Formats: sequence, C-alpha cells, structure tokens
Amino acid sequence: MSAARGVVDVSVDGVPAPPWRKRLASFCPRVLSLIGVEAWDIAILLCGDERMTELNTRYRAKARPTDVLSFPREEASDLASIHGDLALCLDAMRRNALRFGVSEDDELKRLIVHGLLHLAGMDHGRGKGRKMLTLQEKLLSDLGGQKIMETARTGRGSS
Repeated sequence: MSAARGVVDVSVDGVPAPPWRKRLASFCPRVLSLIGVEAWDIAILLCGDERMTELNTRYRAKARPTDVLSFPREEASDLASIHGDLALCLDAMRRNALRFGVSEDDELKRLIVHGLLHLAGMDHGRGKGRKMLTLQEKLLSDLGGQKIMETARTGRGSS
C-alpha cells in the first residue's frame, strides 16, 4: 500500500489570516487517513459571515451564513480519493463554540471532519444522518487531543 499523498491548500478571504493555518492543513491528512482516503486535493477557504452568506445564497439559495460548505470536484465513488473544496466560516465557528460550550479548537476540528465527510460522499439529510454523525464523533475521539489552534496564550487546554 502506498503512503497517503495529496495537497491541502488553506486560503483566507475577508478575515485575518490565522496563525494556525499550517496546523489546519496538516490536520486534514490525519482525518483522511482515518477514513481510508489515499489521495486528495483539497482547498479550504477560511472566511467570515459576509463571504459565507454570498456562497450559501449562491449555492444553496439560503441568504444567511452557515458554518461549513463542501464542494466536491467529482462524485466520490469510493474512499480512495477525494477532490474538493471546503468553505469554513470563522464567525459561525466561534458562535457554534459558544452555543455548544466547546472550545473553538474543538469546533474547528468538528467542522473540518464534517466537511471532509461530505467530500467523501456522506450525507446527513433525509434520515441518513446517524451513520455520518456517528463516524464524525468517532473520528474526533480518535484524533484525541490534537490541537489546531494555539492554546498556550490562554493557559487553557491540555498538554
């Protein structure tokens, strides 16, 4: 079996570039490896409410921001490869973290895993959610304490 290979490109639009962009890019291959993806080409756009509202209106006809959108570049026939784009709204991620009482880092990881599962062809609509969301939570558990965002500044978080 060949080693996992691929590209994860992280860009920003309308928000300051976070210092943890490289850690985010290195987190994705760990997730993909856990779900058995061997090759990938993924672009992640980090944006704010304004840009996400534009995307959500254009592609889903919903004139409001959402937390994450997934855009597969090709239909996933199996989990051997994934090619697609994710748009992640940092404003929505922060609101979600407050709403659910979790750290921003945990919510960021949850949104990335969720978006990658969508790129892998999984869906949680129309009664299909249990399988995808169960796998999502298992992956997050398997990833354990791996951090994306810097927590040293606050003194919070585990080592």
